[in-house]
Amino acid sequence: MTKKADEKAQAKAEYNAFLAVCPSRQLLDRISDKWVVLILCALGGDTSGGDTPEQPDASHTPKAMRYSELARLLAGVSQKMLTQTLRALERDGLLIRTATPTVPVTVTYELTGLGLSLHHLTRGLRQWAQTHMEQVIANRESHDARTS
Repeated sequence: MTKKADEKAQAKAEYNAFLAVCPSRQLLDRISDKWVVLILCALGGDTSGGDTPEQPDASHTPKAMRYSELARLLAGVSQKMLTQTLRALERDGLLIRTATPTVPVTVTYELTGLGLSLHHLTRGLRQWAQTHMEQVIANRESHDARTS
């Protein structure tokens, strides 16, 4: 192996998110953001919200979406947050931004292979949250009643 290959292998072996200096912590911080999860689900074609882990809707097909489509779909996201999140995902190689020279310019976003692999995980996370929300709300109410 070359020295550079040895250094790369050593760095990879040292990726341990439990260590304070590990760069994977920054990645975990990014991908655990709600807007990232929802953007990946949207671009992965997972927009119905009705399927569950027990009965997934197999009709989900990844698709390119325009900025305005994402903004409408993601209720509550600010223009600044959506733009920042899309730029960060593009930088990390999770999505591709394509600008088509029209008037005005048409910009679309779509998942890369890497983004699609992460989408499969974020989809399950979103489904889990939706499926178990009632139980979590009940637990919160019970906890708050005990601690008030």
